Amino acid sequence: MNASARHDAVVIGAGHNGLVCAAYLAKAGRRVLVLEAGESVGGCAVSGEIHPGYTVSTCAHILHLLHPGVIADLRLKRHGLALSAPDLATLALLPDGEHLLLSSEVQATRDSISRFSRRDAERLPGFRARLERFAGALRPFLMATPPRLANGTWRDRWTLIRLGIAIRRLGRTDMRELLRIVGICSADLVEDVFESDVLKGVLAFDSVLGSFLGPRSPSSAFNLLYRAAGESDGRRGALSHPKGGMGAVTAALAAAAKSFGVEVRTAAPVAKVAIEDTVATGVVLESGEEIAARTVVSNADPRRTFLDLVGPDQLDTDFVRRVRHIRMDGATAKVNLALDGLPDLGGSGPHMANARLLIAPGVDYIEHAFDDAKYGAFSAEPAMEITIPSLHDPSLVPEGGHVMSIMVQFAPYRLRDGGWAAHREAFGDHVLKTLAAYMPDLSGRILARQVVTPDDLERDFRVSGGHWHHGELILNQLFMLRPVPRFAQYRTPIDNLYLCGAGAHPGGGIMGAAGRNAAREIMRDWSR
Repeated sequence: MNASARHDAVVIGAGHNGLVCAAYLAKAGRRVLVLEAGESVGGCAVSGEIHPGYTVSTCAHILHLLHPGVIADLRLKRHGLALSAPDLATLALLPDGEHLLLSSEVQATRDSISRFSRRDAERLPGFRARLERFAGALRPFLMATPPRLANGTWRDRWTLIRLGIAIRRLGRTDMRELLRIVGICSADLVEDVFESDVLKGVLAFDSVLGSFLGPRSPSSAFNLLYRAAGESDGRRGALSHPKGGMGAVTAALAAAAKSFGVEVRTAAPVAKVAIEDTVATGVVLESGEEIAARTVVSNADPRRTFLDLVGPDQLDTDFVRRVRHIRMDGATAKVNLALDGLPDLGGSGPHMANARLLIAPGVDYIEHAFDDAKYGAFSAEPAMEITIPSLHDPSLVPEGGHVMSIMVQFAPYRLRDGGWAAHREAFGDHVLKTLAAYMPDLSGRILARQVVTPDDLERDFRVSGGHWHHGELILNQLFMLRPVPRFAQYRTPIDNLYLCGAGAHPGGGIMGAAGRNAAREIMRDWSR
């Protein structure tokens, strides 16, 4: 390709991290082109109409990790980012009509827990405070480039030193506790402290959401800590609904990127990365069009980037083997409903308007749901996270209508009895049957439903294995090991090719950290 490329950088994929990376590069005065395979930007953070006039977040549906630095740097509020519900409570539903409320209102939370266990009500603040101290030690490193362990620079050594100092500052007792819990399962963590099944179920659910892990899987406790570290403002439970759904978040990111001069092309799927003598020189679209660029940045997952867009023939055999072995089979599905009115939640109804609803009544319930997935079946009794965003964002629906968004654990990418095409409707029926125990009139209110399986995520959103986080968030796939050892600094074995997506540090969630970090490393290389 022409060495005098018109673009300083071409970004593959207009998911949130791709847009963040492009915006930072363009803000620094670079010429940036973003290529998106779909008809609209957003990746898995999109909104769509599932019935005339009914709009819902298709995949991701709660915002709680987007870094405040990204919001400020890219002026996202100026570009339309607004929250319709800035501080969602958690309402755990039980089949007998009881519920547990966890919110930012301390006394209301204490009173609710006390109905199940006074001891748990007394212990939860201390548990949260300790988890937040641990998260606070890790939080700055989510926005830092992971250090290289072998042949590292002084900058790498200083990053490790700062991490060690942050952990040491916790004090001897907390440091020992942190080292104890990083490798254990979340079931052991919560059962050490609490006695009520429903509270343990809520905490265990948050440790496995979006992952192919059960609460008794090793390192699931670390997932809970990692989730807390991603809550950048340090506010526990700072869960939000963006006005207009998750698509409004990526629309704001796209508007910000364009304001800095980024060019965004949709319906432009990339077929391969153009490579000459192990150096990326641009991309080739599926249409055959060639686009030259000084740098290529992939927001696609590592497996798609290296095995499909680059090709194993361009890479070292050991590197290809490591990429093939990344754990990235998804186990989370989504069911979206258009409703003609609110379902009956009995005594839980008054708390519903500003809450996410959980069906996770205990650790054993969640573990049994995971057992089905381990053997290639969707859960007989699935755990679920449910939101009704239309309660505080009427722009999503016609008057009197509502939309319900349901995240379902567990729905494995690999089904043992045929593929998802044969089981999609049965799965949707099963989710509604499970919900009937909590919302008996729900089925009579449904106008339309949409089922999004891991197979759909792979096909329609080009996410390998249908994994929400582009790979499991487990200890051997995090920090300097993400996506694989020796290539955790957004650089790849191909010169001028970088990763900026959730498959790189610090991982999944609508955070923007990977995109921001990748842009910093690209500009650092350019400055050399």
